[in-house]
Amino acid sequence: MKKTAPIIESINAVTLATHDMARAVAFYEALGFPILYGGREAPFTSYRLGATHLNLIAVPAEKAIGWWGRLIF
Repeated sequence: MKKTAPIIESINAVTLATHDMARAVAFYEALGFPILYGGREAPFTSYRLGATHLNLIAVPAEKAIGWWGRLIF
């Protein structure tokens, strides 16, 4: 019997890395995104967008961001 690939039905969360949490939070606030957790001084901030989450994770300015973030299906 041949196996079929699972069907992706939705995106659960997108996490983006940032060197400047305060600036990133201000950007998403200006777009009207409601904060679920965290904020300008937090190391991790989360927004709920319906059934999906947009997350921001702070990376210290002196450390290179070696990845853009992650996507959870």
